[in-house]
Amino acid sequence: MKRQWENENGVALVLVLLLSAVALTSIAGLLYMLGSVGFVSGQQKRYHTALEAGRGGVEATLQVIADRGTSSVPLTNLFLGPNIGTKLSNATSTWGVGVDNTSTINPADNTTYDMRFDLGTYRIYSKIVDTVTGNSSVDEGLVNTGVVVDASGQVTVANIPYLYTAEELVQGQNNVSERSKLSVLYQY
Repeated sequence: MKRQWENENGVALVLVLLLSAVALTSIAGLLYMLGSVGFVSGQQKRYHTALEAGRGGVEATLQVIADRGTSSVPLTNLFLGPNIGTKLSNATSTWGVGVDNTSTINPADNTTYDMRFDLGTYRIYSKIVDTVTGNSSVDEGLVNTGVVVDASGQVTVANIPYLYTAEELVQGQNNVSERSKLSVLYQY
């Protein structure tokens, strides 16, 4: 006499259901991975586009620094903060109490950056966070004149008046998730 639980009717159905569950889980995992790859790829594209805009912004920022706080290059929507003159011509230790030298840039607060301008569909926010006085000043009045005798073996020291550390935030105007941040050390 056979017992009820030894009956093998329905075993095939249970095996088919288990195999279907495994296949469904595998397919769901593959679809999730494909979606994630597309999302990450889109993020990388937006970041690299913003990074390239940032590299152009660095060039424009360095031009403003070289022009001592003005710009010989026409920049759209140019904003220069009130402390930029102080930051460009004085060491960080002499900036004073009200001058911000942190690396934080908040696009909504124009006191947290020194320069703002647009490049295409990107807005560039730049900030000088450190100025170090170099080995000479801008005036080189005694080179080869005055107390120095011009001789063939004379070595002239390279003039490095300032070293600037600048932070830059690049943000898309149409999509604020398109952003990058760069740090620059510039010798002027």
